[in-house]
Amino acid sequence: MTKWRIELHSHTLYSQDCLTSLKRFVETCQKRGLNKVAVTDHNTAEGALAMAKLAPELVIVGEEIMTTQGELLAFFVKETIPARLSPQEAIKRLRDQGAFISVSHPYDRLRKGAWAEADLLAIIDQVDAIETFNARCIYGEDNHKAQQFAAQRGKLGTVGSDAHIPFELGRAILNIAPFEDAVSFGQALLQAIPETRLSPTWVHVFSKYAKTLRKRGWSKMPTTPNTSTT
Repeated sequence: MTKWRIELHSHTLYSQDCLTSLKRFVETCQKRGLNKVAVTDHNTAEGALAMAKLAPELVIVGEEIMTTQGELLAFFVKETIPARLSPQEAIKRLRDQGAFISVSHPYDRLRKGAWAEADLLAIIDQVDAIETFNARCIYGEDNHKAQQFAAQRGKLGTVGSDAHIPFELGRAILNIAPFEDAVSFGQALLQAIPETRLSPTWVHVFSKYAKTLRKRGWSKMPTTPNTSTT
């Protein structure tokens, strides 16, 4: 059976900590042989919706949403879910759109969007999956803890590169049977095979660089700082 290579966690210049243009994003995905990519900008689906018009066969419209307790990762989104809602309200709005819901890097000790376990347990029955590998986690044991949590509670696992620069795209992917929507994606995820590697710690420098430029009032987004895309 044909398998797709899919990336489920990525960012564009629509995220405040990323400068990657939509054009360069699409070109890099094509070079990497990625069949589908979930564009999951922070607290907006606008970049994903715009890119879906440029590359409809490539893009899954998604969003990474900062709730009052931690970040959610959603796929097959139709419109933006705002930040700082309660997890329950954000999940309700995503369900109204028919989205598939995962939980971003739940145990990453260095992430603002990580989850306290009590808060995670409060929503575990309301989400579809847990992100069990995030390539930007500096401590591998944080990913391992997420894997154990998902396994113990019988939840599906997603993986993602959390790419903020082109170099990162495709570093954590799933090999998965083709799907058409949130329902068939969930079914295909049962048999998906992950292909993962951690990103080097220096990738975080580029996120800080992007944030600094935004704070200084850059209105026209410059090209992502030069770095190898191999």
